[in-house]
Amino acid sequence: MKTIKGYEPRSSSSCAACKLLKRRCTPTCIFAPHFRADEPNKFAKVHKVFGASNVSKILNEVPEEHREDTVNSLTYEAEARLCDPVYGCIGAIALLQRRMVELQHDLALARARLSRYTAIQNKNNNNSSNNNININNNQCVTPPFGVHLSGNSGRDIQIMSTCGRLGSELSQSESISSQFSQTNNNNGDDNCDFGQVPLLPL
Repeated sequence: MKTIKGYEPRSSSSCAACKLLKRRCTPTCIFAPHFRADEPNKFAKVHKVFGASNVSKILNEVPEEHREDTVNSLTYEAEARLCDPVYGCIGAIALLQRRMVELQHDLALARARLSRYTAIQNKNNNNSSNNNININNNQCVTPPFGVHLSGNSGRDIQIMSTCGRLGSELSQSESISSQFSQTNNNNGDDNCDFGQVPLLPL
């Protein structure tokens, strides 16, 4: 293939920057590692906002290991500026910061409500426990005779029950003795033989 003197054909593997600028892409092209040929819009946005010469100067001042991050930052800023010509990426950052403040406020409010509900629930649980204790105390019944309870209170209850029973038996005995004496006085000693219990009047 013949070529015109002083004209070098453009390589078929040119990067997106060289294709847009319509120049030959050399092996030392600073744009080639970051603007591939299949991403023409990426360099077009950066070139429209910053300019190819400015991008080249920025990349030359940045160490090679940080150039990829630099290109990503330039691409983001260019897209933000094209979407918002007035504020650019500052507007997007401010919007995200405001949203973060709102979320932090909502989170603090939710935690405060959760703490309050937890305190109310604990208070209700304590009241319920106290009510159950009072109900159990009110339902206590004096145990029947002969039931042994642990502690001084059990002995007191047992003694009181025994004394009450003995008192009742003594009262019955005195009543029987009184009736027996009255019968003897009325009937005389002759009608009562030894070993025989006189009939008590009904």
